[in-house]
Amino acid sequence: MTTKAALKNKLHPRNRHKNGYDFDALCKTSPALAQFVAPNRFGNASIDFANANAVKALNAAILKLQYKLEHWDIPQGFLCPPIPGRVDYIHYLADLLRQTNNDKVPAGKKITGLDIGTGASCIYPVLGQREYGWHFVASDIDPISIKSSQLIIESNQGLDSTVSTRLQPNANAIFEGIINASEYFDFTLCNPPFHKSLADAAVGSQRKRHNLGTNKQHQDKLNFGGQKAELWCPGGELTFIRNMIKESKSYGHQVLWFTALVSKKDNLRPLKQSLKKAHASDVKVVSMAQGQKTSRFIAWTFLNKAQQQTWCEERFSD
Repeated sequence: MTTKAALKNKLHPRNRHKNGYDFDALCKTSPALAQFVAPNRFGNASIDFANANAVKALNAAILKLQYKLEHWDIPQGFLCPPIPGRVDYIHYLADLLRQTNNDKVPAGKKITGLDIGTGASCIYPVLGQREYGWHFVASDIDPISIKSSQLIIESNQGLDSTVSTRLQPNANAIFEGIINASEYFDFTLCNPPFHKSLADAAVGSQRKRHNLGTNKQHQDKLNFGGQKAELWCPGGELTFIRNMIKESKSYGHQVLWFTALVSKKDNLRPLKQSLKKAHASDVKVVSMAQGQKTSRFIAWTFLNKAQQQTWCEERFSD
């Protein structure tokens, strides 16, 4: 059995997962993973990605071995994020900041990001802090997600002093109630709820079951799981990001770059139209290729080039 499973993708050059999973090293670091590892149909070491417990064990092992987290867990039924794809977003965000900062990636505690909808895993702040030393505010509308994220933060050295959580009290707000009047963020990031309704989410889950070839044993324990706020909202992804754009205007002087993942390529055109109406000064679409799938995030700012340069000089300089 080949113990190093290749990831068939074109991950970011700085993505430490671009050469695959080293299951020998992962199982040595986290013996609990070993029970889930077996040869796949190609003879390579792998896990059953339809088994939520297996995926959670893999994530915990990756985070312990490669990101030095001693504790990471999520409540049953919450989204278990694929780490290679999530950290790709972080690396491409770093490149976005580099483009604004005279081709230098800004790292360290001066850089502060806001994660909208951090979920129970707190995965983006964890990865951003470990890779670049950035500070984060992690927000969510779900108290259980905030409690889980707070436990992860408090249980791992380095996170407790760099990541904080905030509960969004208004389910209809995104930045309001989270960004304080005197605060500034170098970027915001978000993985918006994709589906338009619970029924739409159920259809999507059924499609994933089919694509994974899951059996009856795991059909109710899928790795993608997810609670209501994680999976769907009225109007789905397009409406969510449009609301984000509309609300972001009020915080345009406090944030350098607003960003959000866009799962559906067809949503880019109406989102660009919304940003034009909102008078965003600059809009970028950043593509991220991962195997057969191409994901992307849209980024916008209300600061002109001179203001962007001043921002970087004041906040990113050593």
